[in-house]
Amino acid sequence: MPADQVELLVGGLAHAGWQRYEIDSSLLLAADAWNMSLSANELAVPAALKPGAEVKVRVGGETVLVGLIDDIDHQVARGEHRLQLTGRDNAGVLVDCSAPIFTQQQMTLLQIIDKVVKKLLPSVRFSVDAERQLQRDRVMTEPGDTAWDMLQRAAEANGLWPWFEPDGSLVVGGPHYDTDPVGTLALRRDGIGNNVLSLAEKRSQADRYSEITVLGQSGAIGIRSGRHNVKRTVRDDGVSAYRPKILCDFEATNEEIAAARGSKLISDGRLRAYDLRATVAGHRAPNGKLWAAGQRVRVVSEPHGLDGIYFVISRRISGDRMRGQVTDLTLKEDGAWALYAHPSKRKHRRGKNSVPGRIIDATTGAAP
Repeated sequence: MPADQVELLVGGLAHAGWQRYEIDSSLLLAADAWNMSLSANELAVPAALKPGAEVKVRVGGETVLVGLIDDIDHQVARGEHRLQLTGRDNAGVLVDCSAPIFTQQQMTLLQIIDKVVKKLLPSVRFSVDAERQLQRDRVMTEPGDTAWDMLQRAAEANGLWPWFEPDGSLVVGGPHYDTDPVGTLALRRDGIGNNVLSLAEKRSQADRYSEITVLGQSGAIGIRSGRHNVKRTVRDDGVSAYRPKILCDFEATNEEIAAARGSKLISDGRLRAYDLRATVAGHRAPNGKLWAAGQRVRVVSEPHGLDGIYFVISRRISGDRMRGQVTDLTLKEDGAWALYAHPSKRKHRRGKNSVPGRIIDATTGAAP
């Protein structure tokens, strides 16, 4: 398998030949991070390499991240000249900077994004990939809230999650489980067809609950009186033992938002309860595409007793002189992370290992 060249584009120039690099991408973390380093007897450091510079990271000619340089570590010693760069994607700006302070009534998710995100990233493209959007009765920024805090709360109230695509655009939505798997990862005892360097499975029940009750309230708006008894219980029928949890959420101003919040928390518990971590050689999936968060892949492991479709929740592309080019994947059970995502254009096909049990609204008896 030919190596994929890793390049850093900054100031109109592409810089390659990095001796060590790591490029992270996770749907559960606010900002994707990257770092690259190079050492030689003598280096010429371009003036464009400075903190805050806009960059693109490319692997094999394909853009995998758009963001900024955070730190530059430039060391010179006898017989050695070393340069290390670290940075994050565009989400780093939202994580670092405070949200504008305001209080406003009757706002949609798109309006919140426009008011909070566009202030810091004026040229960013964004989209809401969801079946519906809930209107918020009252949106308020507390001093100290970051822009990402505000964006995350607004997305979660709609049962969604924000992330940045490799091209630098912002998406608020959920996963698409109707996409075809990018191939098969195999770990067989006879070694025939194996393409996994290591595979580790972890299961837990610590973060799973049989039911979650969300309590909220809403203030008076116009002639409408305030409410102090907003309540909605959401159940996970995949948990056989009685494991209840009650929480207060000041953002839950009506039952629909409370149900969405409860469903999101149950989904988060399912995600934390299961991990499948794989390390593979190279940076490309069996079908030739670069590994990316959001893909689906079939895993066949005889030692673990696995044969099913899994969801790539995060991946780390890395390379150095010791290991060469490798990719670390974190996989989750298929279908465990999906709330109010864009409806599929074709029939939903879940893998055989899809997480057992449904999320049920205790009031309506249906899925939220």
